[in-house]
Amino acid sequence: MASSAESRLPSRLAATSDTVAILLFVTIGLLSHHRGLGTSGYARDALPFLGCWFVAAAAFGLYTRPARWRLVLTWAVAVPAAVLVRALLLGRQLGGSEAAFLAVSLVTVGSFVLALRAALRLQLAHRARA
Repeated sequence: MASSAESRLPSRLAATSDTVAILLFVTIGLLSHHRGLGTSGYARDALPFLGCWFVAAAAFGLYTRPARWRLVLTWAVAVPAAVLVRALLLGRQLGGSEAAFLAVSLVTVGSFVLALRAALRLQLAHRARA
């Protein structure tokens, strides 16, 4: 997230963008593991990620006082917490496969969040110049 006020996303837009990034991650996961797109899959996979993301975001003030470090803290706490919550809900042992899922989740969610936020900032900057 940029440090200048004019390049920050409005809070609602940032929260919506982050939600879309997480849902995109979950959708790709559901499709790539042949689970299909259904409410049970989204409940099982998206709710832990969205819940942990927004709890961490509130704790760190991500949407009330946006800053890069708040985004990094939110990501660094929320994604591992979500993987842990999901594993517990599914009755899975914390081991190699969950560690691999954590690594994939950290990279993918982080990349999607940053990419969507960057695209929105570019779009807003383009509109401001028009």
